[in-house]
Amino acid sequence: MRKRFHGLKRLKLRQSWNKYNLYNLSRATAPQTDRRTHFQAKWTAKSVSRAYHGETVREKKWQRLFRRKINSVVPIDPTYLALTDGSIEAAGRGSGKDIIIEGKPSKPPKTPHMNMVYAPLERRLDTAIFRALFASSTRQARQFCVHGWVMVNGKKMQYPGYQLNPGDMFQVEPERVLYATGATKDAFERRATRRFRKSISSSEENASETSAEADSPPEEKAQEPAPSPSLDNSRKMLTNLLKQAKSAVLTPSADLTASRKRDIRAFQQTIKRTLSRINAVTDDVERQFQNVAQELNISAPAGAGIEPDAHDSPSGPVDAKELAISDAEKSLLKQAIANLRANPVDPSKPYATPWRPREYMSAFAFVPRYLEVHHRICSAVYLRHPVARPGWAEVPTPYGIETNTLAFNWYLRRR
Repeated sequence: MRKRFHGLKRLKLRQSWNKYNLYNLSRATAPQTDRRTHFQAKWTAKSVSRAYHGETVREKKWQRLFRRKINSVVPIDPTYLALTDGSIEAAGRGSGKDIIIEGKPSKPPKTPHMNMVYAPLERRLDTAIFRALFASSTRQARQFCVHGWVMVNGKKMQYPGYQLNPGDMFQVEPERVLYATGATKDAFERRATRRFRKSISSSEENASETSAEADSPPEEKAQEPAPSPSLDNSRKMLTNLLKQAKSAVLTPSADLTASRKRDIRAFQQTIKRTLSRINAVTDDVERQFQNVAQELNISAPAGAGIEPDAHDSPSGPVDAKELAISDAEKSLLKQAIANLRANPVDPSKPYATPWRPREYMSAFAFVPRYLEVHHRICSAVYLRHPVARPGWAEVPTPYGIETNTLAFNWYLRRR
């Protein structure tokens, strides 16, 4: 990447969510054309507009993609179409007949055809990924394509310059989209990541022992008695929960074996069964831990007996001292419950967790009309080619119609 990609002295607007690029967009003005020849004005307009549209495309390749024909449509009022037979439209434009609606001749706004100069570049796969909010820049979208994280119509597509056709569906790996659009880690989260990696390296021996225990034959597990409401069974349930929490938390998500995944699923089912007996279940980790602790009879004050519930043992109250756990085990159980949320705190991820949008994203968070995006599955459909309508064009551009007109005339001379 070249130096000073987002220069603050010589403004070059880019297709990027960078904060410096947003600052340049806020203070960008039309290039000066006074005291310049027509040739110099066209060259300047071409230079500044090409820095934004298709900056990664070579000039000769763009000249081959350039088209004189500009797609545009003229929307007509359906009420007017219902009242007429279409003979005026059949006469063609320039017939001198005005469309009269409700006694007043309608004068639609002018169509900015020249803002559609770079419409062929919107068909490129990397540009479509950026427009669909799956990447923070066209360069990042190009990297996703080259690295094999993009699929078009169910097949891997590694060519960023692939020309999309109407009806094509493209999708990006959701983990890459979360990384591209998510906030970066701050100093505290980076420190937590380093501590997490150190704990992983120090717990390799413990992980091997727990994996050996997890590989026991299923017949022995089936012979275990079902948990009863007695004190021994409550202690056994708590011990199993803590053991599964340790194996689930102290293991990175990228190095999970089949037995590890089975243990994590079993732990999730155990927590869900415990929480299903509680009416008020919220997303707050502290409150969930209190509910689980109350269900397992471990949160009563020291020295006080717990009154038997409908599922408790009829022999009498249970002493809370016998079921007391340490603060380290409590924090471990809280962390295990936090991992079960829809947006967990995972220090192994390259982005900040819980996931949140990156800064300065709101200014670029829009989707063109020619794309249909489903952000839950990170997939989008290229519906049609962009067109110009009365009053606006579907190709997003930071430049006005004067600048795009000069750029169009520059390339028109070379066709």
